[in-house]
Amino acid sequence: MHWFPRIHVITDSLDVVRGVAGSSGDVAVQIRVKSNDASAYALTVAAIEICRPAGTMVLVNDRVGVALAAGADGVHVGADDLPVEATRRVVGPDAIVGATCRNPSAARAAVAAGASYLGVGPAFDTSTKDGLPPPLGPVAIAAVAEAVPGTPVLAIGGITAERVPLLAAHGVAAVAAFAKDPKGAVAEFLAVLP
Repeated sequence: MHWFPRIHVITDSLDVVRGVAGSSGDVAVQIRVKSNDASAYALTVAAIEICRPAGTMVLVNDRVGVALAAGADGVHVGADDLPVEATRRVVGPDAIVGATCRNPSAARAAVAAGASYLGVGPAFDTSTKDGLPPPLGPVAIAAVAEAVPGTPVLAIGGITAERVPLLAAHGVAAVAAFAKDPKGAVAEFLAVLP
């Protein structure tokens, strides 16, 4: 497995977790539950039971306490979550910490604060999440990647297999996706990722 999987499947469904666990060492599961900590914790524990034996990384979106309590591989924090520096202090030096960024200065600050990777987006128009800012496009994402050489950049938002080669050509190390057919989407994305 690469230290940083090239495909991140974002989900709140154990069926999706089962569908992608072990399909490749290049896949990570990001648990994103909007309801409450108890639900997020239960889902994360169940996901880890499925993923750990299969060698699939499990990250938790937004909820640092849930990630720690469940024993996840790491956490992804957004602009409205615990700051990266505080998150790194809480989770320790070995956990993976992802941070959401939209420009080079924010990217450099997040990496300096302890981010392991950056989630950048939305890359393209998407309907999977409400209230998002306008899409960045590949050139703006490339500017973020160039600002933090050696730090993986994960593109998110409106990702399709047809768009992956364009993103990869602009310095994107990985893509995040929501998929109705997660196993099929993972295979399709892996086929076009360098």
